[in-house]
Amino acid sequence: MPWAKHWKSLNTNLKEVMDYVNGICDGSIVANEYRIKACRRFLDDLQDERWDFKTSDAEFVIGIIELTICHQQGESLDGTALRGTPFLLMPFHKFIIYNLVGFKIANTSINRFTECLIFIPRKNVKTTFAGALAYALGLLWRDSGSKIYIVAAAMKQTMETFKFIEYNIRRMEEDDNDHEGVFHIIDNNNEHSIDATIGNGLFHLDALATNPDAQDSFNCNLAIADEIHAFKKSKQYNLFKEAMKAYTNKLMIGISTAGDDPNSFLAQKVTYCKKILDKEVENDRYFIFICEADYSTDENGAKFLDFTNPRIQEMANPAYGRSIRPDELMEGAMEALNDPQQRKDYFAKSLNVFTDAIDTYFDMMQVTSSDEKYNWTLEELAKLPIKWYGGADLSKMHDLTGATIYGTYKDVDITISHAFIPRAIAHKKADEDNIPVFWWEEQGWLTMCNGAVVEYEDVVKWFIHMKKMGFKLKWTGYDRKYAREFVMKMKKAGFKMRDQSQRPFEKTEAFREIERKVIKQQFYYLHNKAFEYCISNVKAIEDSDEFVRFQKVMPTQRIDLFDATVIACKQKLIANEKSANAAAFLE
Repeated sequence: MPWAKHWKSLNTNLKEVMDYVNGICDGSIVANEYRIKACRRFLDDLQDERWDFKTSDAEFVIGIIELTICHQQGESLDGTALRGTPFLLMPFHKFIIYNLVGFKIANTSINRFTECLIFIPRKNVKTTFAGALAYALGLLWRDSGSKIYIVAAAMKQTMETFKFIEYNIRRMEEDDNDHEGVFHIIDNNNEHSIDATIGNGLFHLDALATNPDAQDSFNCNLAIADEIHAFKKSKQYNLFKEAMKAYTNKLMIGISTAGDDPNSFLAQKVTYCKKILDKEVENDRYFIFICEADYSTDENGAKFLDFTNPRIQEMANPAYGRSIRPDELMEGAMEALNDPQQRKDYFAKSLNVFTDAIDTYFDMMQVTSSDEKYNWTLEELAKLPIKWYGGADLSKMHDLTGATIYGTYKDVDITISHAFIPRAIAHKKADEDNIPVFWWEEQGWLTMCNGAVVEYEDVVKWFIHMKKMGFKLKWTGYDRKYAREFVMKMKKAGFKMRDQSQRPFEKTEAFREIERKVIKQQFYYLHNKAFEYCISNVKAIEDSDEFVRFQKVMPTQRIDLFDATVIACKQKLIANEKSANAAAFLE
C-alpha cells in the first residue's frame, strides 16, 4: 500500500493528514504521548492487510463540511469576525475523519471503526466540529436511513450543537420553514429534531439530554455524546451504543474535556482507551484521539505537571495558535500558580488532565507517582523480611469493606489492601455510584460476597490466604464497634487481634505517617486501583488541637480501604514505639 511512502503525490486533504501524522511522529509537531501513539497506529494500520484504506468517504465528509458549513460565531486570532465564514477544518480534524471513514474491513464496504473517543481540551473547536460531523456523516449514510442522536448530560450543551446545525441549514436556505428546502426543523420545548428525504435517502437528527431512567428505546446508526465527563452513569452512554445493533455501519462518538473526578465514567473510558494505544488491550474497532499534557519527572522520580511550560501547553492543545491563543493559555497558567481552585480548573479544561475535587486532601499526582516508583509483586513481598500489621474497616457490612496488611521495607511503606462487597448490591454500586467493582474483581482487588452483606468469613479467608503466601502478620487492628464476630473468627484462625480506637487523636499519627511517606515518595500500594479510588475520596479537616478528622468527600464515594490502611499503619507505629521503649529500658 503506497499511502505512507508517497503521500506528497496524494490529494490535498490526504497529504495534509499524512504531513500531520509524520510531523507528530518525527517530533516536528508538538504532541502528547497518546497523540503520538494514535498517529503511529494510523501508519501501522495503513500496512495492515485486514483493512482497506479508501479516500472517497473521507473526502465526501471533508467536502460537505468545508463547502457548506460556516461558523456561527467567534473571532479569529487577529480579531476578524468568523460568523458566516467557511468552517475550514484543521489537520487534526481531517486526521479524525480519515480514520473514522477511511478504513474499511478488507474487501468490504464496512467501516472498521464503530466507536470513537475524542478527548480534547476546551476551545479546540470541539462542539462545532461535532455538529459539522453529525451533519456530514448523516448525509454520507443517508441511503441506509441516517438516524442521528446528539446527546449531552444537560440540554443546554446539546442545544449548542443543534443550533449550530440549524443555523447552517437555514443559512443555506435548505429548510422548508421559510424556504423550499428539504430539511424540516422542529425546535420547541418538547422536541428538537431535523428531518429530510434526499432522493432515496433519509436524514433524521434528534438533540437530547440523557436521562437513562426515562429512555430505553432508541434506534440509530450515529450518536455523538458531548461532554461525557458530566455523565453520572455509564448507562447514559451505553443506551445509545446499544441502540446501534441493527446497523452494520455505525458509529458511537464520545467527545469531552477532562473533569474533576478521576474515577468517573469518562476517566475509566480514557484509561481503557490508553490501554488500547499501549497495546495492552486489543480493540481494533475503537478509534482514539487523546490530547492532554504529559507529566514531567523531577530528580527524585516524582511526577509533576510543568504547566507554565509553553511546550506542555502546546502538546495538549491541537488547535494551539489557531483557535487557541498561546498568550491566554500562559495567562491562565500564571493565575493558576497561586490559586488552587483556578489551578484545578486550568489543569482540567486547558491541559485536559483529570483533577480531584477541591476538597480532596491528597495530591493524587504525588500518590500515583510514589506508587509507580516500585514494582514488587505479592510473591516477592511475601519473601522479604518485613513485619506486617493488619487492619480491617468493617463499619459497613452491607457496603464496601476494606482489609489491609501494612509493612515497611527499606524506608518504603507498603499497603496490600483488599475490598469486599455483597454481590447483591454490586450492580447498583457500579451503575449509580460509578464504582468499577466488576473490574476490581477481575484484577483481584475485590471479592464479591454472596448474599446481601459482606461475609466475615470471606474477610478472614483473605487474611488466611495472605498468611499462607508467607506474609508474617504480627497482629491486626480493628474497630470494636462492628467487629465482635469478625474478631472471634480471626482469633479462631490463629491471628492476634488488637482493638483500635477510632478517636481522631488515635488515628492522626497514622494519617500523618501515610501523608509523610506519600510526600517523600516512599509509599507503595501495588498499583491497586481500588485503594487509589479510596484515597482519592478522602476529605480531611484539622481541628484546633491539630488532630485530623477525615471522611469521604461525597456521600456516594467510599474510603474504606484507606481507613483500613490507617488502622494497619497505626499498629505498625505502636509496635515501633514498643520496640523503642524496650530498647531504652535495656539501656
